Amino acid sequence: MRVTLEADGGSRGNPGPAGYGAVVRDETGAVVAERFAALGVTTNNVAEYSGLIAGLKAARELGADEVDVRMDSKLVIEQMAGRWQIKHPGLRPLADEARALAQGFALVRYAWIPREQNKDADRLANKAMDGEVSAGSPAPTEKRSWSPPSTGSPLRLVVIRHGETPYTAEKRYSGRGDIPLSPAGQDQAAKAALRARQVAPNLAAIISSPLKRCLETASALGDLPLIIEDDLIECDFGEWEGLTYGEVRDRYAAEQDRWLASTAVPPPGGESFQQVAMRVRRVVRSLQDRFAGQEIAVVSHVTPIKLLLRDALAASDSFLFRLYLDPCGLSVVDSWPDGGVAVRSVNETAHLA
Repeated sequence: MRVTLEADGGSRGNPGPAGYGAVVRDETGAVVAERFAALGVTTNNVAEYSGLIAGLKAARELGADEVDVRMDSKLVIEQMAGRWQIKHPGLRPLADEARALAQGFALVRYAWIPREQNKDADRLANKAMDGEVSAGSPAPTEKRSWSPPSTGSPLRLVVIRHGETPYTAEKRYSGRGDIPLSPAGQDQAAKAALRARQVAPNLAAIISSPLKRCLETASALGDLPLIIEDDLIECDFGEWEGLTYGEVRDRYAAEQDRWLASTAVPPPGGESFQQVAMRVRRVVRSLQDRFAGQEIAVVSHVTPIKLLLRDALAASDSFLFRLYLDPCGLSVVDSWPDGGVAVRSVNETAHLA
């Protein structure tokens, strides 16, 4: 696979508060990965090299064979191409790291581009310098304290995975396929609704994925305002849709290994976990603004719920592969406007017994 890497970095003061940005595009020009992060106080050149390194790591995670590097930093391009010497001792370790990463590809090409052609990477670098955090990073609102939770009423999210479907019972990848609940799933939904009313007796609304299995689960919660939220839809598993784990292993072993190794890698024709994380964070921020201090039910799927809980617990990506979510398992997350978060429960299932 051949990708194009656009990278940039900047420092407000040189040296000053710095950050980098990197964009990886596939052969169609579509963005398949983005990276950006703040670097503290450093120079423009350090930030530019950092953007290159982050982009090369992203390309490696995607399984790229060839990389076309495009940067508006003449210094980095000429040094990496071997045409200019690296005189500054502080840049040599960064150049060595970039070269080591480049050796992992069949071919890496370096080309200088004007700044106006590198706007996306520049935009990400500025986001980093402004204090924003990329999708693959821990949530930026973690509040550490042994003190009691914040005063006032939190937003309570009662998060419910949909009930069982025929694919669930057969352990098949179930992403965008619009599969209804099985009779067992309908029974689970009714039981989950009773438990949801216990932990949130004043439910104000139900927020649901648009797929049938979630809407049917949501309907068991009763006559409440229902908001269909597209950002809560399951991960797109592409060519793996409807296959069992074993079938995918037999047909796509290498692709599955890459997918399991990195949240930036999508299934063939599908969506990466990092892409899902971006939309899950978007909907959580929206709910926090719209329903502050209230209780709401969120009905979704395995991947969005795992990502929501990963952020709430400030966990690493390994959490995604260690957490099991049962059909109609229920989790409770409280959050306050000042950034305080309390995870009350994860994957409750006693109501299903």
